[in-house]
Amino acid sequence: MTDFDFSGKNVVVSGGTNGINLGIADSFAAAGASVFVFSRDQEKVDAAIKQLATHGGKVDGCSVDVRDGDAVKAAFARCAGDFGELDVVISGAAGNFPALANDISSNGFRAVMEIDVLGTHHVMTAAFPHLKKPGASVINISAGQSYVPQVGQIHVCAAKAGVDQITRTLALEWGPYGVRVNSVSPGPIEGSGGMERLYADKGQLEARIAGVPLRRLGSNKDIGDACKFLSSDMASYISGVLLPVDGGSGLNINATRLADVLAS
Repeated sequence: MTDFDFSGKNVVVSGGTNGINLGIADSFAAAGASVFVFSRDQEKVDAAIKQLATHGGKVDGCSVDVRDGDAVKAAFARCAGDFGELDVVISGAAGNFPALANDISSNGFRAVMEIDVLGTHHVMTAAFPHLKKPGASVINISAGQSYVPQVGQIHVCAAKAGVDQITRTLALEWGPYGVRVNSVSPGPIEGSGGMERLYADKGQLEARIAGVPLRRLGSNKDIGDACKFLSSDMASYISGVLLPVDGGSGLNINATRLADVLAS
């Protein structure tokens, strides 16, 4: 028995083949949903499908670069043709690496903006024709950098702020259709790529955890549960919000400075 029942629901997770996004896809699959995932790496797509299928539901996916608008449209058309109307869409594809503003190249800055902002736009507009209207839930995966500036993250700060503004704008535009649009902002999540890249040193990791009011790292389950809540009937009047799932760390962001990581 699950805490949320998504039996008979169709869910798409962009970037849902590894890390936090795979955790979200797995959470919905475990709750009975049919799940479709896509990302650039076909091997990761195949591995994700194999993992998600262990829950016994319908699973599919394909290799797609979210920067390619036509390819994203084709992926959603394929999914809808096989699954039917979409109840939940999670847009999670993202890029990140530490770089000071004076050091990052134009190509590096552009790459993150294209994956996060342009990619989110592509996923949203490609999904819309296939959403269950009214009743669909759309969630963009954001980050704390969208509202708290961080040293070494100018590209991510700009990109995630753009993602959150897409969320708010679509909540206004799609609300009359009965479609809810929200953002979820994960904090420090155990085992995530970001944590492994930025806090490989044990001392730095311990300092990061000490800066979280709840004094622990989050889990993929924490993020999956938040997405299921926002997509459930219990959140039927919630739209246009940014939900931090970070143990309160956004309130204490300066406890561990990324500049210390970059200087190490």
